[in-house]
Amino acid sequence: MIRSITSYLILGILLSLTACGPSSIVQPTPQLSGHSAASIIDNPTAIPTRPFYKPGQLVDYIAQTGDTVPALASRFNTTIQEIMTANPIIPSDATTMPPGFPMKIPIYYRELWGTSFKTIPDNAFVNGPTLIGFNTSAFVASHSGWLKDYIGYVASEGGYRTGAEIVDFVARNYSVSPRLLLALLEYQAGALSQPKEPKSQYILDFNVLYSETVYYQLIIAAQTLNNGYYGWRAGNLIEFERPDKTIVRPDPWLNAGSVGIQYYFAQLYSGSNYDRAVGPNGLAKTFKNLFGDPWANNSVLIPGSLKQPNLLLPFARNQIWTYTGGPHTGWGSGEPYSAVDFAPPSEFHGCFTVDPQNYAIAAADGLVVRSDINGLALDLDGDGDERTGWVIFYLHLDPASVTPAGKELDAGDFIGYPSCKGGEVTGTHVHIARKYNGEWILADGPLAFNLEGWITHAGAVAYQGTLTRNGVTVTACQCSDFHSQIKSGTGP
Repeated sequence: MIRSITSYLILGILLSLTACGPSSIVQPTPQLSGHSAASIIDNPTAIPTRPFYKPGQLVDYIAQTGDTVPALASRFNTTIQEIMTANPIIPSDATTMPPGFPMKIPIYYRELWGTSFKTIPDNAFVNGPTLIGFNTSAFVASHSGWLKDYIGYVASEGGYRTGAEIVDFVARNYSVSPRLLLALLEYQAGALSQPKEPKSQYILDFNVLYSETVYYQLIIAAQTLNNGYYGWRAGNLIEFERPDKTIVRPDPWLNAGSVGIQYYFAQLYSGSNYDRAVGPNGLAKTFKNLFGDPWANNSVLIPGSLKQPNLLLPFARNQIWTYTGGPHTGWGSGEPYSAVDFAPPSEFHGCFTVDPQNYAIAAADGLVVRSDINGLALDLDGDGDERTGWVIFYLHLDPASVTPAGKELDAGDFIGYPSCKGGEVTGTHVHIARKYNGEWILADGPLAFNLEGWITHAGAVAYQGTLTRNGVTVTACQCSDFHSQIKSGTGP
């Protein structure tokens, strides 16, 4: 549930770390740090540019993990219908395209398309299956840089943590690869190779009030990365500006991970510093030097024809709750718009103690693999790892009632009471989102949330939107009126 924002609330955004907090994007002021590798000007390797295409000309495209027809239509400046006509083999109800599937796409040329260089695959961007077995603490300890001895305060956990623990904390909550975060810390601040921290107040160059620590710099970094990654995934982000107001229009053949990196550096650098950062001699080289060639393990993150398992509405059977939040951020303050909110019935507005019968439930069978103030993760494949398969993420459950980690649940079992805990909120509710192989799944689109047959649709802005089923529409509203109420236990 969203609040009004003033410029002074930037601190509140950073401190809340909440999926239901303000949805504005923090805009940094570019400032190169003392050890920033981006301040070293190289002549980047020349990347071939795309030719001019005639309007509607068919071009070859090989589907990449997570591709959908609506997003491809946006990137190639064409329409869904034109892509479907050019590829009649694609069924009308297609969700994700099979990686490696050859397609013909009608293209309508846009000027200023950027580099075609791909920085990293999506599986190296997301905190997913390829990170299994990676030990952040051991990796940091094996290097001589300043991060090894760094200790910082983590506000949401109320204590001090090592540099590696901070990296893991941010990686887990935002579902961004800890390897990627470490590579950025090394590329921009020499964290793994330099003996001393940069003299700059902001080690990742995000000049934002009250964000001087590694912890807050990584939070802004992870949110910025996700804004680029999921904006491209959804097809909503087709251009952005660098600090010098130069427009960047990503090459339509790029993958989401590479665009996420371009968007990230476009918030900080212009000219040759930007070109180097997103080219072969920039972050890509640093990542490869630290972890090997990420493209050597370009495993499929999102398979073709991905289907959501059957999910219940996330509250007790045969109750009427309010749909208070349409598609909005899964975690943080921007993209991805992967979550929706439901509030229990009450005579009170704002934060209140719920009636004992008004509890949140497991939307499907699963194993609770994480349960704390920062959220509960229900692992549907039961392998005990949040980074693999389908995971349902809950936020704002009362810590005193929430089901502990290690508990196996059946669909419909008690999981906790909704509350105002776990972030900046305006009222008692439960927040629910989905992940697959560590990637947040957008609440709207070809893989929209389906809760007992109720399908989510985004509104013009975050938190707006509807649920529809069999010609009936429920409209998201904090007002808890007749049009925003929905009954559980009546679906297919």
